[in-house]
Amino acid sequence: MNFVEELNWRGMIHDITPGTEEQLQKEMTAAYVGIDPTADSLHIGHLVSVMMLKHLQLAGHKPIALVGGATGMIGDPSMKSGERNLLDEPTLRHNENCIKKQLEKFLDFKSDAPNAAELVNNYDWMKEFTFLEFIRDIGKHITVNYMMAKDSVKKRLGEDSKSGLSFTEFTYQLVQGADFLHLYREKNCKLQMGGSDQWGNIITGTELIRRKESGEAFALTCPLITKADGGKFGKTEDGNVWLDAKHTTPYKFYQFWLNVSDADAEKYIKIFTLLSKEDVAALARDQELAPHQRPLQKRLAQEVTCMVHGREEYDNAVAASQILFGKASAENLSKLDKDTFLAVFEGVPTFMVQGSIVAAGIPVVELLASETGIFPSKGDLRRTIKGNGLSINKEKISDPDYMIGNRDLINGVYLLIQKGKKNYYIIEVV
Repeated sequence: MNFVEELNWRGMIHDITPGTEEQLQKEMTAAYVGIDPTADSLHIGHLVSVMMLKHLQLAGHKPIALVGGATGMIGDPSMKSGERNLLDEPTLRHNENCIKKQLEKFLDFKSDAPNAAELVNNYDWMKEFTFLEFIRDIGKHITVNYMMAKDSVKKRLGEDSKSGLSFTEFTYQLVQGADFLHLYREKNCKLQMGGSDQWGNIITGTELIRRKESGEAFALTCPLITKADGGKFGKTEDGNVWLDAKHTTPYKFYQFWLNVSDADAEKYIKIFTLLSKEDVAALARDQELAPHQRPLQKRLAQEVTCMVHGREEYDNAVAASQILFGKASAENLSKLDKDTFLAVFEGVPTFMVQGSIVAAGIPVVELLASETGIFPSKGDLRRTIKGNGLSINKEKISDPDYMIGNRDLINGVYLLIQKGKKNYYIIEVV
């Protein structure tokens, strides 16, 4: 597989230095991507760089994931309006371990293949640098004029900047350049990849290698991912869409991909899956013929959810998605864990009742009319039952004297009440 050609048709190349493709065709090449370790999980914004590493490994080259422990203690000024919060070492180490577990779903770290992936943390070598060593061995090779010319620096020094640029952030490109130099020396790493906002920082590294080692190094960046409507990719009302199920449930993760626009689906399926050009073209044709079937979104959601969370969680997310549309059974509902249940029914009116009431057994008309007020009167509830319009936990209730007990509770806590086809209510036992 030609790595550059593969990224090209997927729309994943923004800038590339001359000679990069020739280098990759000449020999197995080590390449790295830097990952911000300021959280204990990757989010889907990181997935572009991770997929670049995955394609790189599939093409026979060696991927290196660099967790920026040292740079995480500084903060990258690129595309940011203010200085970030700095982290301590124990937090960074914890985040590094969590990130590696997620990367193992995408990259082969464990085999004895010559192109097995590696994870490194730049804190491990940067902590040995003294300030005097750094300004002597690194700083003297890159001029202030060169550093000031970078867009990331000019933006923060411009008239619209309220906070200015600290010396710490100004030196960020030198620290990142020192990383590339270290990996060039220690790992024979000749290529750095990243988002297009990183181009200036990456080029500083290639320049440092040229001046200190008389060596040739390369740079490749991908476009920053955007939405067709101009909104920010990967952001929801709840914030980032995370890969860790503790931060974003598999159901919500699946729903994010399922609900992207048609234009975004065709772009994202090239970037975030391993589907071939032929498969993507076939799905695009299907989408054009039957857009209401949304084949692109469904396949995109399937591929990414399976890759991140596994087939079982994908199947659970699909089953959970069907619940709101009346296609699921009580058995499907009973299989939902608490987080998924709450995610599916987010925003549904919720009523609290005491556990002792349910434990003792309570007639359905008492619970839904007197205790909660879901129905305005017992008579209204009886008429709804007679008209076959009441379901509890997706089961039709035909007996107005039905007794609700602990056996009916989902996860020992919830009852799902459905009035007609579209009106849902939740009773939570406390």
